[in-house]
Amino acid sequence: MAGSEAAWQAANAGVQVVIHEMRPDVGTFAHQTGLLGEMVCSNSFRSDDSEQNAVGLLHWEMRAANGLIMATADKHRLPAGGALAVDRDPFAQSVTDALMAHPNVTVEYGEVTTLPQDGQWIIATGPLTSGSLAEAIAAETGAEALAFFDAIAPIVYFDSIDMSKAWMQSRYDKGETEEERTAYLNCPMDKDQYEAFIDALLAADKTEFREGETAGYFDGCLPIEVMAERGRETLRFGPMKPVGLTNANAPEVKPYAVVQLRRDNKLGTLYNIVGFQTKMKYGAQTAVFKMIPGLEEASFARLGGIHRNSFINSPTLLDDQMRLRSRPNIRFAGQITGVEGYVESAAMGLLAGRMAAAEILGGGAPTPPDTTAMGALMTHITGGAEAKTFQPMNVNFGLFPPVEGLKSGRRGRKDRYKAYTDRAKVDWQRWLDRDTVPA
Repeated sequence: MAGSEAAWQAANAGVQVVIHEMRPDVGTFAHQTGLLGEMVCSNSFRSDDSEQNAVGLLHWEMRAANGLIMATADKHRLPAGGALAVDRDPFAQSVTDALMAHPNVTVEYGEVTTLPQDGQWIIATGPLTSGSLAEAIAAETGAEALAFFDAIAPIVYFDSIDMSKAWMQSRYDKGETEEERTAYLNCPMDKDQYEAFIDALLAADKTEFREGETAGYFDGCLPIEVMAERGRETLRFGPMKPVGLTNANAPEVKPYAVVQLRRDNKLGTLYNIVGFQTKMKYGAQTAVFKMIPGLEEASFARLGGIHRNSFINSPTLLDDQMRLRSRPNIRFAGQITGVEGYVESAAMGLLAGRMAAAEILGGGAPTPPDTTAMGALMTHITGGAEAKTFQPMNVNFGLFPPVEGLKSGRRGRKDRYKAYTDRAKVDWQRWLDRDTVPA
């Protein structure tokens, strides 16, 4: 995501760009193809509300900057209520095709194993940076890369789901069209079924970490069994909350818990289980997930899994232009910088591409103001965060400087968020207008 967006932005500025992609020659645990925009975890870009949600505001800013990732996501959008979900395979193919067709872009396949000495480079290797390059980064920075563990949710074939037990509905019927209001598939549980499911989750065989590894998880992508370990009711107040839903098969019966599945492709043949990232072993997954009403005979297109994600201590290592302090010809972008999420990763690629192009063209791009979603996120990773406790971060309004004169607390939240987004949109457009790289 980050590398693709960075290349697109720099190429549109008139800079000749070479993309180095190690896949498919060198694969990863999570990737299946060599496509440049392949999605490996969820197929969701989360909320698209640019007035009340920070990630929705980030969507808006990327669209305003002629972002490739957002334009492609809009092209391959799937119904998902108020969220932006995409048909992942056509999305990746379209990102690849757009870059391949750009006259200023060349793609070279093969692994880069050392830090380049000359030229302007952007390292956007994501959380699955190859071992050789990770070692080269550690050798240059004098510090071990930090790491956490990320998990992938399973995907189910729609035609194997029992629709006499499941029903289609977005939470609170959210959406402007009937398709959006029925974007999610819901599987209800009564109390006994939920308790039995929790017992099975806790008892299931899980992937063991290698000796010396400790499991540090990003809170936004916790394995479902780790959530269950935090308390038996945790899932009922998280991904399995039963609120805003009415069982179409039994309207008079209120579910004790609900498992939601979201469409994973345009055809509607694949659905991923929302929030069900897991580190259970494959045999345990099929046994436990078939306890869910409606999934008793489910066939899985992909089971869940867990992988190690690497990221650098950006507050210590990067300057305010996302350059490596010890090697200013190298920028970092994407999840390796310590942002979390597809959108955040692509956003940092967008900034890195524009800044690198501006430097090459002799102009230079100012750092975006921290009143914008882009600027707030970049400020956080390049010095705003506490280096000693630095961990991956999604964009959120807690990263923004306050707007004076607004109420605090829950009652004033709606007005406060609207004030944040109104200010951000003005400041972001002003930054784009004075940026030396054309939008």
